[in-house]
Amino acid sequence: MVATNPMYSSGMSLRKKFLATVINDIWPETLFFSAVATMVAAISQLTTHELALNNGLLGVLGTVLGLVISFRTSSAYERYSDGRKMWTNIGTYSRTLAMAIWIQISNDRPAPPGGRAPTQLECIIEKKSMINLVQALSVSIKHYLRGEPGVYYQDLYPLVCFLPRYANGGTTEHDLLPMWHASEDGEYPLEHRSQRVPGSRSNSTNTMTSDHKEETSSTFFGSLRKHNKTFDPEKVLPIVEVHRPLKPSRNPPRAGFTDYFPFLKIFKLIAKPFRKSPGSQDVDMRAVMGRRRKPKPCDSNVPVEISLFLMNYANVMIRAGNIPAPVAGTFVGAINSIQDTLSNLERIADTPLPFAYQAHLRISIWIYLLALPFQIVTTFGWLTIPGTAFATFLYLGFLEIGQEIENPFNYDLNDLDLDDFCYMIQRELHEITAHPNPDPSEYVFGPWNQPFAPADRRTAQELIRANEEYTHSEHGPDSRPGSHSIQRTLLKGWKAVDTSTRK
Repeated sequence: MVATNPMYSSGMSLRKKFLATVINDIWPETLFFSAVATMVAAISQLTTHELALNNGLLGVLGTVLGLVISFRTSSAYERYSDGRKMWTNIGTYSRTLAMAIWIQISNDRPAPPGGRAPTQLECIIEKKSMINLVQALSVSIKHYLRGEPGVYYQDLYPLVCFLPRYANGGTTEHDLLPMWHASEDGEYPLEHRSQRVPGSRSNSTNTMTSDHKEETSSTFFGSLRKHNKTFDPEKVLPIVEVHRPLKPSRNPPRAGFTDYFPFLKIFKLIAKPFRKSPGSQDVDMRAVMGRRRKPKPCDSNVPVEISLFLMNYANVMIRAGNIPAPVAGTFVGAINSIQDTLSNLERIADTPLPFAYQAHLRISIWIYLLALPFQIVTTFGWLTIPGTAFATFLYLGFLEIGQEIENPFNYDLNDLDLDDFCYMIQRELHEITAHPNPDPSEYVFGPWNQPFAPADRRTAQELIRANEEYTHSEHGPDSRPGSHSIQRTLLKGWKAVDTSTRK
């Protein structure tokens, strides 16, 4: 099978394809070293001066730097691959947890001591709410890895707004639980004694839509058609009231002038202390550096808070005897596995390559590229210029690739699509809750099931209607009805499958 060419089938416009490469990051350095090579070649070719150096160390140093850069890129891709594996694990554990809640917890529960038995509707509402928290857990991990604190996002708040906000029935700011306390930034004060109106929603949330809705299709120079116009992930979430505008589910830094001329970013860094708005400084610095926001010291770990509610629900169900012992281990184990996966994701996001290593490697490459024209000008002449430009593009390109994919959880075009992972988990959890949990006898013995095919093409309904021990007319006179005949049918089916499926 031939892999598709990403230059023509990546689903991005020409501008996005250009931004997805490292050309816009390394072209100033490439231009600088090419200018040095031009100066060396011009002086050596047009004057009597020879700016040549002995090239004895050229091959040795080039090989060493190549190996070090290869290690740097391999290490970064390993982190990228580990991040993808961790999100696969989150999807797997979320499905396991949702199936344990939806199928293993009964809708017919006995009445607790001194109380009444919950109705079937109450049980289903309870289980569906907990599965919504499982979905919220993956969404909160996405925002947490991107350095976006709090819960006031279009794809997260509707899933967690029903959770308790105050400890011990309090109604003041001092009683706010950590998750809600960390989410309040003072810009939109929360009226602690106000009553929420069920089923209402603020106008601010209605006007916020997904950033993906106008994504273009896979043409090289732009868009010929739009993606599916029904794509609106926030539309399928609960409609709730909120005292402040919700932030969009995706909040990438906007591509600006300095993304195409990265050497100008130094002026943004210089101008940072003179800005008046502290909030705008944080956003600008995020756009400048392309890194995740650093959470404030009082921020709450929202994924852990949601996991606490899920663990508490498991504890209540276990104490009430509503979960069998083996399933209880699966339930709690899935929550613990998600916590372990979150720790691994934190390790990837918060443990960059040491600065000393990165700085030493980049300085070494700069020195090598500065000396390169002086070592090859005697042999290459005017070809020193394109040769130096190509060497700069090669060495610095791989170095920048390693730096970009080192933390794959941000909004760079080469990062992992965390939003798509969350949408996949959302679809699967809703598919699980759409399962009606029927009794197997309702569909196993119907007219569509041929359990013994290909050896016996009779349906399960026909076999049951016979009202006698199983037998087959093709088994011969020595076949005995019952288990002996069933075994012959199964052996015949095995032989037929083994013969027909071998090439």
